[in-house]
Amino acid sequence: MSQMILKRRRLSWPAIRLNGWPLLLPALIVLLWHIAAVERWMPEQILPAPAVVADTALSLLSGDLLAQWGFSLQHLAVGLLLGVAAGTLLGALFGLVPAAAQRVEPLFYALAQIPTLGWIPLFMVLFGIDNGLKLAVIVKTTLVPMTIHTQLAVTSVSPALGEAAQVMNFSRWQRLRWLVIPASLPGWFTGLRLALSQAWVSLIVVELLASSEGIGYLMVWGRQLFQLDIVFVTIAVVGLSGLLMEWAANRVYARLVFWPQAATGRLAWKPQASWHAFQLPLILLVLWQLASHRGWIDSTLFSSPLAVAQRFMAGAVSGELPVAMLASLGRAFAGGALGIAIGLLCGLLLALRPRAGQILTPTLNVLRHIALFAWLPLLTAWVGNDNGGKIVFIALASFFPMFFSTLQAVSQRDRQLDEVAKVLRFAPLTRLRALILPGAAPGIFAGLRLALIYAWLGNIGAEYFMSSGTGIGSLMINAQQLLDMPTILCGMVLIGITGAALDKAGRLLESRATRWRQQEQL
Repeated sequence: MSQMILKRRRLSWPAIRLNGWPLLLPALIVLLWHIAAVERWMPEQILPAPAVVADTALSLLSGDLLAQWGFSLQHLAVGLLLGVAAGTLLGALFGLVPAAAQRVEPLFYALAQIPTLGWIPLFMVLFGIDNGLKLAVIVKTTLVPMTIHTQLAVTSVSPALGEAAQVMNFSRWQRLRWLVIPASLPGWFTGLRLALSQAWVSLIVVELLASSEGIGYLMVWGRQLFQLDIVFVTIAVVGLSGLLMEWAANRVYARLVFWPQAATGRLAWKPQASWHAFQLPLILLVLWQLASHRGWIDSTLFSSPLAVAQRFMAGAVSGELPVAMLASLGRAFAGGALGIAIGLLCGLLLALRPRAGQILTPTLNVLRHIALFAWLPLLTAWVGNDNGGKIVFIALASFFPMFFSTLQAVSQRDRQLDEVAKVLRFAPLTRLRALILPGAAPGIFAGLRLALIYAWLGNIGAEYFMSSGTGIGSLMINAQQLLDMPTILCGMVLIGITGAALDKAGRLLESRATRWRQQEQL
């Protein structure tokens, strides 16, 4: 007789694991903040209580906050649309027409070496301090990454797709529509995400420096009234905006790009070197000099190349430009060294201590999305406008790229090396020196190069906003107020050359420190 055995399964609810470690640090910060405010460790004007900041946020939400935020987002959308369209067309032209790339690309690359901060004094003279300045800065900021990544995406299209188009007898439009655009879409989105984040930061910089509306203007208004509760609220809005923009960009990317993509190498974009590269710059310089000499353009707005060269020689002979550059470089290296050292140590510690990483990394990641220059009103109130305040800001600028690059490089190390270290019974310092650091060297040096550039740009921005003292940024801002165009153009050239030299020095340092990796590849 057969028996039927029935097994009853207990109904079980799906297990939900809540990880509270990322919330521990924010809770401790808020608690310490509340205790400091209650015990009056700092004046209320310097550190308002969390309850005061919350009340201010509620009052601003029912008042002017949403309107000012809307002004900023409106300017961002218009400038981003113009910059993305222009960068996409220019990048596609460089990628699809080699003759255009040979003649125009080197000039574009030379102008792209000058960061957006270096263009702001010139744009202030040309467009004033109204909406035209915001659009010009956003378009310039967006144009460069969109052009570079669009060109790389178009030129990286697999030749096999071109052969397939020939076999199927595709027209030019069909080839562009069905092959080139889908294949280059991932690289184009990389440029779009980078352009979006840089455009938001640049807009905040302009609104902090010269604006009568926008979230940055509201931040400066709160700083001038010494109501730091307003500054705290605006900083939170800036960070939330950055997070929402990144989330939206990732969602759109996941929706539009749903096919697997081949792995891409390091971004190493350089202009094509040929004698054609010098034709367009020379023609433009000659036309510029001729137009200035004949009076076709206003010399107060566009000084002739000869006048710029004369101003450069006069500044070099008098020592004005060398003194300004030495002051800026010394400040940038002091703040950069501090930020790089702290970022490297914190990245190593959190990567080697996973529990500490779970507690600290999410909070630091949220802080990273706050536009860097949004911290300036708070830092000037806490640290001051002197040289120490500038160094603190520069250290903050260089900390984040160094920290996250080190954290990612060490966290993604080969786990087999850890097993080898255990078998050989390496001491912790030996394991760090012989296994962990060499394996993470490419990522660490990538963060170092980026941190050096951020330190230099942070120094220029600090000199714009903390104009007391010497420096090339202070010299340019003073020249902008006096409409001294030769000095502004000299400063732009020096800023661009210095940034390129720092990037080159970082690459040389990486190649010397990691020669063993190059020998292995050979």
